[in-house]
Amino acid sequence: MQIPETLKYTKDHEWIKIEGNTATVGITDFAQHELGDIVFVDINAVGKTFNENEIFGTVEAVKTVSDLYLPIGGTITEVNAGLESNPESVNSDPYGSGWMIKMTVADGADTSHLLDAAAYGQLVGA
Repeated sequence: MQIPETLKYTKDHEWIKIEGNTATVGITDFAQHELGDIVFVDINAVGKTFNENEIFGTVEAVKTVSDLYLPIGGTITEVNAGLESNPESVNSDPYGSGWMIKMTVADGADTSHLLDAAAYGQLVGA
């Protein structure tokens, strides 16, 4: 299982990469493995502002549908268009081509609750 050191993680198994006031968000390798084969990603949130832990979309796997929670507050600026025709990239490359959204981080957004790679690894038993 991959847990890149350069990312931060949530207890709900999302990852976030923050660069300045822009962030990229996806689900972790652990999450995609637990869900199984991803068949559809439903995110219709470009231009919408969400608070931390609000649902911004869903991921549909063969056996289940799972909500996606925003790790920190902000406004979604882009959805990965490649997921529409290739949702399985979430399974094959969750930290690369399988990213879900890009967002502008809200001023003063709290990141203190985010886990580093070591803490996330402990959470998932890696």
